[in-house]
Amino acid sequence: MKEVVLEILRNKALEVGVVSWFAAQFLKIVIAFIITRKVDLKWFISSGGMPSSHSAFASGLSTAVGLIDGFSSTNFAISLTFTLIVMYDAAGVRREAGKQAQTLNEIIEMYLSPHYKPQYKLKELIGHKPTEVFAGAIVGILIATIMI
Repeated sequence: MKEVVLEILRNKALEVGVVSWFAAQFLKIVIAFIITRKVDLKWFISSGGMPSSHSAFASGLSTAVGLIDGFSSTNFAISLTFTLIVMYDAAGVRREAGKQAQTLNEIIEMYLSPHYKPQYKLKELIGHKPTEVFAGAIVGILIATIMI
């Protein structure tokens, strides 16, 4: 079992994906600081925002697989398919779910306050704008290009 874990940890493509995710999450803190002039470390573990860490991870992984195994390999085709689904989901499904949460929060506040106080607000920032997904993809591609 220990050998399997060590082998996974030595996987260069996976390493690129993790570093890409980390870089995107760190960039969220930097961008939030530039906009608000406040250091907010919660951005490091949050979803949503600029750049998309999901897209960074997936595109970094796919680029690394392409550079290692070749862009005509089956492994790259599988990885690219995974990446496109992740990016579509981030900019499509998850973004729409965030808009629905925002609308529900507004309805509760407008029509049910002050008689009804929910225990918590629905999380609104769970998806990404297309530009955030694109920026995340660029982060992943750059990290993979540098690391491989």
